[in-house]
Amino acid sequence: MAMRNVWSSDGALRWLAMVLVAVIANTLMSIPSFAGPPTEAMKATIDEVLRIVRDKELKQPGKTDDRRHLLEKVVAARFDYTEMSRRALGAPWNQLSDQEKQEFVGLFRTLLTNSYADKIETYSGEGVEYLNERTEKEYAEVRTKVLSGKTEIPLDYRLVNKADEWRVYDVVVDNISLVNNYRGQFTKILRASSYADLVDQLRKKSDKLKAP
Repeated sequence: MAMRNVWSSDGALRWLAMVLVAVIANTLMSIPSFAGPPTEAMKATIDEVLRIVRDKELKQPGKTDDRRHLLEKVVAARFDYTEMSRRALGAPWNQLSDQEKQEFVGLFRTLLTNSYADKIETYSGEGVEYLNERTEKEYAEVRTKVLSGKTEIPLDYRLVNKADEWRVYDVVVDNISLVNNYRGQFTKILRASSYADLVDQLRKKSDKLKAP
């Protein structure tokens, strides 16, 4: 299947909006009896995001920044941005200093969070069906199917257990990996230019997404 362009602003918005579709939809359907800790962990995050989105006080004028901050905090508690960054950058990650790694994670996180933040509340789908959960040692995959009208979108969360906490390190939408998509685009930039240019492009993209 051809790689989708999520590096563009529109592509990233569509992709990350789809990633967080389940945040609003999942609570509409109960967790099946076979679900284990990984699914329960995702449900806990989804419930909290839904609570924030539906909070009437946070919908008041002037509360936009507060609502976004709370949403980012909840998602960050479940998503392992460092692991996502390492996998998205690939081999060059090992050549970076600790300071460079920290900078890259910050920029990548900003790119992701600002891409989906404005889209979370636009979802008006019908729910999510939990398909199954697979675990192998410290790794797990929670497979779901998002239901929106007559459309069914496969959406799977890949998690790793760190310090007894299940953290998301990749999301697969319709059999396309978010991390793999970014890695392909990052690799293309690195081959054509340099790591400094990649960071510069990430910084510019993040600044553009932050702008009103």
